[in-house]
Amino acid sequence: MPPEPRTLSFKDLKIHNDSNDCWIAVHSKIYDVTDFLEAHPGGSGIILKYAGNDATAAYDEVHAPSILEESLSSDKFKGLLDQAEVVTLPEDQKEDITTIEKTRGQSTSTETYTKPDLFKLISVHDFEDVAQKTLTAKAWAFYSSAATDLITHHGNSNFYRRIMLRPRVMRNVAEVNTKRSILGCPSTAPFFVSPAAMARLAHPDGECAIARGCASEGIIQCVSNNASYPLASIIETGTTNQPFFLQLYVNADRPKTTQLLHKARDLGIKAIFVTVDAHVPGKREADERIAAENVSSAISGAVASNDKKGGGMGRLMGQYVDKTLSWEDIPWIQETSQLPVVVKGIQCAADAKIAVSYGVKGVMLSNHGGRSLDTSQPAILTLLELHRLCPEVFDKVEVYIDGGITRGPDILKALCLGATAVGIGRPFLYSLCYGQEGVEHLSSILKDELETSMRLSGITNVDQAHPGLVNTNDVDFLVPRSEGHEWIGWRPRAKM
Repeated sequence: MPPEPRTLSFKDLKIHNDSNDCWIAVHSKIYDVTDFLEAHPGGSGIILKYAGNDATAAYDEVHAPSILEESLSSDKFKGLLDQAEVVTLPEDQKEDITTIEKTRGQSTSTETYTKPDLFKLISVHDFEDVAQKTLTAKAWAFYSSAATDLITHHGNSNFYRRIMLRPRVMRNVAEVNTKRSILGCPSTAPFFVSPAAMARLAHPDGECAIARGCASEGIIQCVSNNASYPLASIIETGTTNQPFFLQLYVNADRPKTTQLLHKARDLGIKAIFVTVDAHVPGKREADERIAAENVSSAISGAVASNDKKGGGMGRLMGQYVDKTLSWEDIPWIQETSQLPVVVKGIQCAADAKIAVSYGVKGVMLSNHGGRSLDTSQPAILTLLELHRLCPEVFDKVEVYIDGGITRGPDILKALCLGATAVGIGRPFLYSLCYGQEGVEHLSSILKDELETSMRLSGITNVDQAHPGLVNTNDVDFLVPRSEGHEWIGWRPRAKM
């Protein structure tokens, strides 16, 4: 057994207080961070401010627990701060997380808001309403914002409403089965948690609460490359053999991506979802208008800050993403990870065909939730485009879709049009206002709505969903009839 850590006093800690010998205490654990000063993504200054002192409060504002253990070798842990010297708040002074004071939007007025009991929430929209009133103004702007005029963001959900269901009746629908295999991983439902960054802005347990909720509900979590918790911590929070996927933004510093892919493989990640639709973050004006909060990603190391363009956390934290990423990098990702690869961010049939030619295991039709290029077509139109221009794709890879899915009927429509499963992102972030229980409750709502939609459509198994159950006439005229090759080489006419 390893030896018991030694106990150190504040006097012992305060001796190590400069750039040549820097110790800090975080949650009663003392670390030597001297060699980490220059490597710290936020710069050495913020650490030196707390040299020889307790940095817990400042650390918690920015980082999730266990990041230090991930970043430092075991010999840098020096001991435990004497508990007799650690001051804790009395119980009656601790924050009541149910009743909070928050500033909404751009207003400077303060109001008191009491969250409703969880059982009173019965839809995705209820969670969104609570999140808007509960999250800080910056967290709400970061989660909810989308590119420029929000055309694609709203179109993602609106186009599901334009597709109609064509139910069959007089069927025995007493028993319904929503289980589905996703990349060989069992799931109790044909949906999974799409990668969404910095979940700790909504709840202290962040992605770990999502992991526990997914374990309880039997669904799969795709961990964001910009998660607030280290990948190992998230996976360890789950249950034995719980499947996880990992979203990947390829880092301009390629060795860092290599290191992450090796770690993912060793930790048992089941698939890599390579994001290809956000190598340049979109202009999300609601996020830009509010100063960035002090946060950093435990996985990518990205740090939020502010610059002359504003405080857009998505833009500022995405600066490490490699803008040279191309199709030729897919074999490298496959070989490096030795895991199934899914290309996330396909927005036309031509690129779906290219992805298949590179031997990927899946394609995810996505426009980044409307957060990248505004006026790009809704993902459900891309699904219809695949049917029209390259239906063979459905026989070669699994097809997923995300963006704007808020109801059980939305899930059913995507399944009818050939999707293996759908990804759901923002709603699960909003559910974190209630922690793990919120994740579980949201999942159960979506499952119940899907089961109801299936029964009322006359099917009892998700494998029975087929295009004959939907009427797409209201949007069919918007689906391209060619891949657009006739425009290649086109030039404007010369002026007379």
